[in-house]
Amino acid sequence: MTFPNVNKSVQIGDTVYYQTTAGVITKMGAATAVTDVTITCEIGGTTTRPTGNDFILFSKDNRGNTSALRGYYAEVKMTNDDSTQCELYDVGSEIFESSK
Repeated sequence: MTFPNVNKSVQIGDTVYYQTTAGVITKMGAATAVTDVTITCEIGGTTTRPTGNDFILFSKDNRGNTSALRGYYAEVKMTNDDSTQCELYDVGSEIFESSK
């Protein structure tokens, strides 16, 4: 499939789907190659191919693509790029002890 541009987070191994204009979502298969403008994926012989009007989407394997911080430390720099003063009321993070 060729696009004007491909989302930078698409990786080989991600699962590719398409959604029809009727709202039906169909799994196509795993991405086997990704460039700036193309996604190649394995589509089973019985899977209906998407049309030009269908919306292409993907999902990642959550075993290897988690959103939590990893490592022993993190450093954060916060900057107010507005010309007026502001106050920071709360900062949160998602952390856990991974090793000792």
